[in-house]
Amino acid sequence: MSVCESEIDERNQVSIECPSQVTIGVLGLQGDFDAHIKMVSQIDGVNPRIIKQPRDFEGCSGLILPGGESTTVGKLMERYGIDTAIRQRVSEGMAVFGTCTGMILMAKEIENSEQQRLGLMDITVRRNAFGRQVDSFETDIIIPEIGNDPINAVFIRAPYVTQVRSDAHILYQLDDERIIFVRQQKLLAAAFHPELTGDTRVHQYFVNIARGIA
Repeated sequence: MSVCESEIDERNQVSIECPSQVTIGVLGLQGDFDAHIKMVSQIDGVNPRIIKQPRDFEGCSGLILPGGESTTVGKLMERYGIDTAIRQRVSEGMAVFGTCTGMILMAKEIENSEQQRLGLMDITVRRNAFGRQVDSFETDIIIPEIGNDPINAVFIRAPYVTQVRSDAHILYQLDDERIIFVRQQKLLAAAFHPELTGDTRVHQYFVNIARGIA
């Protein structure tokens, strides 16, 4: 059952039926976009779409920016005019969810970097802040806005947020106060990779944002 109304299931999660069909795009220029496609395909009423050019945004209510290499993805977006298309669609109300690289690209400020970025969220991000590939790790976190059960968070050369401004707010920070999950209106960003688990709740939360019910 999808999360859309105020019914409570046996896991103490908010649940509802979502009759409306919604199209969620996943940027497919580089990175683990296939994993995100598989995740949103499991959510009721979602029509997933790989985005590779500006015209692919037609009818999309939400966009996922997957993990990858942020400098490469930024240059490719600029080359194909996708960055301009994203900013335009966001101004028209499209929701955006960035994971890892996506979080970096969504930030207005990236510490010690002038790389291309979308600059959508009023946050500052530190790249590769958890170390190299060999420093990748997993940990369980509980995000109150999503539910009471732990979510397995996978970190791979992950960034984290060092500053949150304006109406951006923190959804989760680790015990050492490193900020790993933030939201600003219809914009959502995570330092971790929810697509690498079998748990669809983070993606469901984003779909609800795109639907305007979260």
